[in-house]
Amino acid sequence: MPPMMRAMSRPSNTAPAQIFDRTLHARRRARAAGNFAAHDFLIRRVADEIAGRLAAINRAFPLALDLGCHLGALAQAGVPPDKIGAIVSADLSPAMLEHAPGLRVAADEEALPFAPASFNLATSILSLHWVNDLPGALIQIRRALAPDGLFIGAIFGGETLIELREALGEAEIEHEGGLSPRVSPFADLRDMGGLLQRAGFALPVADTDRITVRYADPLKLMAELRGMGETNVLRERRRTPLRRATLMRAAEIYQRKFGLPDGRVPATFEIVTATGWAPHESQQKPLAPGSARMRLADALARREPSSG
Repeated sequence: MPPMMRAMSRPSNTAPAQIFDRTLHARRRARAAGNFAAHDFLIRRVADEIAGRLAAINRAFPLALDLGCHLGALAQAGVPPDKIGAIVSADLSPAMLEHAPGLRVAADEEALPFAPASFNLATSILSLHWVNDLPGALIQIRRALAPDGLFIGAIFGGETLIELREALGEAEIEHEGGLSPRVSPFADLRDMGGLLQRAGFALPVADTDRITVRYADPLKLMAELRGMGETNVLRERRRTPLRRATLMRAAEIYQRKFGLPDGRVPATFEIVTATGWAPHESQQKPLAPGSARMRLADALARREPSSG
């Protein structure tokens, strides 16, 4: 297995709002790495979906970047061998990278160390929702792509863990006199197309998929989130642990409001997948305003039936 390279972060000219504690996130990711394979079902599902999308594209990608790769999600997704020549797996956590096959680089999504036009394909599978400056990260990804290079990124959408957020919020109001930030803010489907355009991508497309997972009880869900490395790293989070009484009350509310007839509880995960291309002169261009050769009224016209 080739040696793992440690990439150095580059200073930024502007300082984005620091919503997340990235150092804590790296520690949580490292803690989850050893047993992550027992909790990676969402990563594997989304990676397989992306592999299917790549199989449907009539082109090959000599060099691909899997950004925020976890255990090497893209490399393990079963992409047809004629589609991708080589994959560079990059992750904030060196502990995660120890399990990834092939070329590996420890790198921060907020300060990519790659030269412009380095890759023909870049993917990110359920990692970019933890960056403080998502538009800036997308700009860096676009710069790292060669002209006509493809980006496919999947992040958690706004409906993710909606049941848990409601139960925790109600329990905190009852037992602790107010709300504290417990669950990360998530991107909205309507935002992603605009963010891709803002980052300079051509032909941007975004779609969403809602996955419902059933757990024996809410505490099993919370344990799963710890195993996934997806626990709270908001800078404005309450620094004291959640009281046991509040936790138990949240579990009761969750079960009462969302419990299923078999006693289990659902957890919603919304996956927003965004696709964009690094600009190239060969790509389709939108028509200039006023260049249409047919009036919309003519296109919509139809013969009205006789009243007789």
